Amino acid sequence: MNIVVLDGYALNPGDLSWDPLHALGNVTVYDRSLPEQVAERASQADIILTNKAIVDGDTIRRLTRLRYIGVMATGYNVVDIKAAQAQGIIVANVPAYGSASVAQLTFALILELCLGVGVHADSVRKGEWAQSKDFSYWKMPLMELQGKTIAIIGFGQIGRTVATIALAFGMEVIVSHKHPERDKMAGVTFKDQATCFREADIVSLHCPLNAENRGFVNADLLATMKPSAFLINTSRGPLINEPDLAAALNNGVIAGAGLDVLSTEPPAADHPLFPARNCLITPHIAWATLDARKRLMNKTVENVQAFLQGNAQNIVTG
Repeated sequence: MNIVVLDGYALNPGDLSWDPLHALGNVTVYDRSLPEQVAERASQADIILTNKAIVDGDTIRRLTRLRYIGVMATGYNVVDIKAAQAQGIIVANVPAYGSASVAQLTFALILELCLGVGVHADSVRKGEWAQSKDFSYWKMPLMELQGKTIAIIGFGQIGRTVATIALAFGMEVIVSHKHPERDKMAGVTFKDQATCFREADIVSLHCPLNAENRGFVNADLLATMKPSAFLINTSRGPLINEPDLAAALNNGVIAGAGLDVLSTEPPAADHPLFPARNCLITPHIAWATLDARKRLMNKTVENVQAFLQGNAQNIVTG
């Protein structure tokens, strides 16, 4: 059984082991694969594993041996699911492995926007406290979370974890979600999306990317938010119209943004959000704690093993 890992470096830059996967077949691990390299590298594969390497329909139709695509992530928009189904290829993902870590970074971004811990620590290092005439000073308005309203857009496992943390901070939690009755949660109020954006002090995106919501956070929607509000995105970059967000930040339409994802990764050096006012950007690290990556590796191997045993699990149906 030939197993090809198309882009293994992000998951395992050397602090994890591929040995459990090697026990399941003949394994080739590539650190990274360019789009034009995928078909050739996977040409003799029965199983391919991908994190962010694109496996499009044309590639899938060329891979006549392929029987299984394992996505080493929760989001599976890197694979043409319909093309895979048409070829009888099973696609599986790894749900919920990083919920705690993503929720943790969500609040790291929120807290930095509210308190500027990094800003103030840098100020102290520069000697500003030592030279201060007062025992205390602050470089920005400081915000308390208790009593503030957070709107969570999308209420899967990550969204629910964010809600739990928000409730512990004493926040009001409102949610836009397709299945409020099915997924109700104590302390959470479900409202329509427009109301969530209008009423929230913080809007946090936790929805999957699809054709309907690509770029839905645009100038019109941003204009409905409070001028004091923050926008957080630890979900998918293309949910946001990035030039619109840059303009909204620079023009004071909203107060700030915290982003762990962008529409193109890595981004161009002249990305419009890099110089935008009060915009925190981290390089897609929410998923990447050692604990989360261990779970991801283990579950990826479990998924492959289940497929080989004829009991495929975590199957993606589109």
